[in-house]
Amino acid sequence: MVARNTTIGARTRVFQFASVGEDSQDLKYKGEPSRLEIGDECRIREFASIHRGTEGGGMLTKLGNRVLVMNYVHIAHNCRIGDDVILTNGAQLGGHCVVEECANLSAMAAVHQFSRVGAHAFLAAGALAAQDVPPYVMVAGAERARLVGINEIGLQRRGFAPETIQALKSATRTIFYSRLAREDALKKVLDELGGFPEVRRLVDFIASSERGVVHRERE
Repeated sequence: MVARNTTIGARTRVFQFASVGEDSQDLKYKGEPSRLEIGDECRIREFASIHRGTEGGGMLTKLGNRVLVMNYVHIAHNCRIGDDVILTNGAQLGGHCVVEECANLSAMAAVHQFSRVGAHAFLAAGALAAQDVPPYVMVAGAERARLVGINEIGLQRRGFAPETIQALKSATRTIFYSRLAREDALKKVLDELGGFPEVRRLVDFIASSERGVVHRERE
């Protein structure tokens, strides 16, 4: 079912039993004329639910192009989903989440409201992300997601150069595994690897996080 105030792009398919563009479940929602925008060439599979925005989040929920929303996925109010994102069966997004391009959420992964998932990140099955997930990394953990490394296979499939992947690995080791304070680690990474745009994006994402980022398991 496609509800009111919903815009769907070219060649997007909505399969049977999906609920697209219904009112938000947010108790603060009072029937304002909010919207849902879905880009081109998306697939919304059976029993998925995508809710319109609310006044507290700009009145808009938005999906980019070529987004795959599998069975039983829930996308709550005011989420922003980038291009080429994959949300696997049962993945759940709380309100106001941002998922950047080419991120992949495995089955039953969940993202806490107001959290961000960076570009090309990978959440393992059942991962519970209560903080921001930096771009290019993999996280896992059902009780609370933890960093497990770079999403190397995903980056290779997307055509990232080997030297870029190596730079991201080195940056991640410095930021998350060294004994440096976070600000010092970010500065060191920029000084040594700032010539890589992907490394700069990783650093900028972490530096701008308001919720804090998912980190490695403590030893």
